[in-house]
Amino acid sequence: MAKEKKLIKLIDICKQYENEEVVTKVLYDINLEVNKGEFVAIMGPSGSGKSTLMHIMGFLDKPTSGTYYYKGKKVSDFDEDKLADIRNEEVGFVFQTFNLLQRTSVYDNVNLPLTYSDKKIGDQDVIQAIKSVGLYHRKDNLSNQLSGGEKQRVAIARALVNRPEIIFADEPTGNLDSQSGKQIMEILQDLNEKGNTIILVTHEKYTAEHARRIVSIIDGKIVDDYQVKKRLIAKDEKYLTK
Repeated sequence: MAKEKKLIKLIDICKQYENEEVVTKVLYDINLEVNKGEFVAIMGPSGSGKSTLMHIMGFLDKPTSGTYYYKGKKVSDFDEDKLADIRNEEVGFVFQTFNLLQRTSVYDNVNLPLTYSDKKIGDQDVIQAIKSVGLYHRKDNLSNQLSGGEKQRVAIARALVNRPEIIFADEPTGNLDSQSGKQIMEILQDLNEKGNTIILVTHEKYTAEHARRIVSIIDGKIVDDYQVKKRLIAKDEKYLTK
């Protein structure tokens, strides 16, 4: 296997919010690297700062201090247009609440990112993204006609359509029943096997065990970072020991 390419490097990242005279610290001295092709779970309890960390890594938020390198370049040097281009073309997002356009077809929801992209991606790419999550038979259905699991699969297809460098998934199984959650994790594992970099945020150890690496965060600090030795394979619901 070729040497992995570093996508993300965080050095001493801190984040705090100020509301009038109240300062709330969320992240403390985060140091983290993610290579191309990894499947990383950021795991922690509610309020631990894991979603804030993902938002910074996904260019949805900025750190208060510290340095973020993306593909070897300092993110603080990027202007707003550059950041928008990265968000639209190099990263894909899957959220717990799906964030689909209601009363809009599966096809049009998946096609939405292409309206903001300069990539030469057309109808067949949209269809392929929909097929990759097993929803071709539902492509003309409206999003409000879908089950929760199907909505999350549409969200994954939408995240895929621009062929992003990284897919960020924030509690993607949080609103789903166990069977639908298994299907979502199976899709994410399959995407990772095909070379996609996946960064998953979860509060559940069971969900995190589908990843190849777990970064544990508590009270805004990374307390552990390790390769998963006993990995849960969603397809057959068995643990694979390396």
